[in-house]
Amino acid sequence: MSKELVSALNSLEEDKGIKKEIIIEALEAALTSAYKRNYSQAQNVEVEFDDKKGNIHVYAVKKVVEEVVDSRLEVSIKDALELNKGYELDDEIKFEVTPKNFGRIAAQTAKQVIMQRVREAERTMVYNKFSKYQDELITGEVERQDGHFVYVDLGQVEAVMPVSDQIPGEIYRPQDKVKVYVNKVEDATKGPQVFVSRTAPGLLKRLFEEEVPEIYDGTVEIVSIAREAGDRAKVSVRSNNADIDPVGTTVGTRGQRVQTIVNELSGENMDVVEWTDDNAQYIANALNPSEVVDVIFDSENERACTVIVPDYQLSLAIGKKGQNARLAAKLTGYKIDIKSESEVSGDSSDIIEDNE
Repeated sequence: MSKELVSALNSLEEDKGIKKEIIIEALEAALTSAYKRNYSQAQNVEVEFDDKKGNIHVYAVKKVVEEVVDSRLEVSIKDALELNKGYELDDEIKFEVTPKNFGRIAAQTAKQVIMQRVREAERTMVYNKFSKYQDELITGEVERQDGHFVYVDLGQVEAVMPVSDQIPGEIYRPQDKVKVYVNKVEDATKGPQVFVSRTAPGLLKRLFEEEVPEIYDGTVEIVSIAREAGDRAKVSVRSNNADIDPVGTTVGTRGQRVQTIVNELSGENMDVVEWTDDNAQYIANALNPSEVVDVIFDSENERACTVIVPDYQLSLAIGKKGQNARLAAKLTGYKIDIKSESEVSGDSSDIIEDNE
């Protein structure tokens, strides 16, 4: 048992990264409790484990006193000096009291301690690893799906993707490779719980960083994202280099860069528009592909405006079921009231509010 235990501790340190000292400290504490419990001993005892040979020793620790009151805790100065002339009052002396059959109890205790420490260490290591991936993109493998979650194998942990984070209409088959965005990592009682998403705006941002080097290195910056996952998204970008066109760079030659992302997101359409600190122009850009005649800001509400578009562009500006205007509102953070030129003096309007 002794050699096996030493070998097990060495293997745990090498394979699991669990420091041997941590397990030995826990093992000694557990063996001390086991000794007191099994031998009905209440004295001050210590258990020492020899990590070289694997031997276990139990010691009764007694204080050197002038006159003994409790022999379980004390030893007289006279008896102490017979053991070693160097002892003084208040010194502590260890007397070995290892029971002959303590090896069986030690083996059981060691197994329990090691298993517990392995579970704790593995849980901590997995949590520490994946907590670093929060808000990052990671590739996993679909394991299974039920009515509540898609379960994704990330290597050391099984992540869950709630229905609300699944792209509508997207099919997840076992063993499919899937790119997911790590929304949240919780250190739960039963182990780390990782929540992932395919609908989060952050997923789109990470995909652009992966596909467009200029976004990754900060030359081009994503300012805002508005998504209706699986259907359409709008992304506003700006350049930190006057010589680089942010929209053209993001879209890529013949749209190759953005098409790669569209394909990854099951055909989700992308509108990439230029951000500008001219709010009127920014709102006009956000309503792309519609033309905008004018943007009039509400004097009573600084985050509201009326957008005037040509009559023949009204339905395009609003979009199917209001989607274009709704995404523009989310992208810019403005409440947008869209009117055609012929409606400017009328009462009818289509109002789209940013609900976020």
